[in-house]
Amino acid sequence: MSGQDFTCIRRFKVSDVRVVRELIHYTIDVSYFPVYPPRAIQFFKDFHSEAKIIERHQKGEILVAENNGKVIGTGSIVCADILGVFVDTGFQHQGHGQSLMRALEKKAIANGISEVVLSVSLPSRRFYESLEYEIIEDCTIDVGEGQRLDYWEAKKTLMIGKS
Repeated sequence: MSGQDFTCIRRFKVSDVRVVRELIHYTIDVSYFPVYPPRAIQFFKDFHSEAKIIERHQKGEILVAENNGKVIGTGSIVCADILGVFVDTGFQHQGHGQSLMRALEKKAIANGISEVVLSVSLPSRRFYESLEYEIIEDCTIDVGEGQRLDYWEAKKTLMIGKS
């Protein structure tokens, strides 16, 4: 990391909703297009609408990763569910996703949660397995017109008292 390059993780503010949605939708377009059909991509975008992001903010906590003032990543925790973890494609494979996940897991531990769960998209399986998430179920959603959205459910046991 150069002296001019600085990334921090902070709490989401309602004023971030548009930029967070844009980041998520852009990442979906780039990362999911090669592996998911169009109706599945739209399902993901609907699941990460501004209204759903605000709902997550109200029910749990959303974190935002910023690099030199630009939002480059985000992730949410609602009860024991981690969701909406996305990193701008230009900043992937640089440790930002791992940092977001560690911060979300620390939030869970601080709330007394000993096991977290999440849904794993096709392109992100190796990432979550590298963080010691265990795939527990193969899942499919029929998104219509003969198209489907395949993913996995995963879990991780957290060590309370270790962060």
